[in-house]
Amino acid sequence: MAVICNTCGLPEDLCACGELDKDNLKIVIRMEERRFRKKGTMIEGFDPKMTDMKSVVKQLRSAYACGGAAKEGYIILQGDHRDTIKDTLVKMGFSESSIEVH
Repeated sequence: MAVICNTCGLPEDLCACGELDKDNLKIVIRMEERRFRKKGTMIEGFDPKMTDMKSVVKQLRSAYACGGAAKEGYIILQGDHRDTIKDTLVKMGFSESSIEVH
């Protein structure tokens, strides 16, 4: 029996909720200074119910060879990656116009 998506009501193999969600997000990227003057890249604006944040943070950690974590609605990566993170997110399928770097 086919699994039905809770959001759109279509069978899971036809569901496009994840792709539609990527277009509707407003992602803000900024640098945050952590304890002991360590720098971290904060990526905010994800909807934890619609986006699989664990897979996104796993791909980002492997792309930048750094540590990171996914919390409610945001991702934090160790180090300052503001100059290249936008290109990486676009390659992952997020809309370039919805990404803002501070």
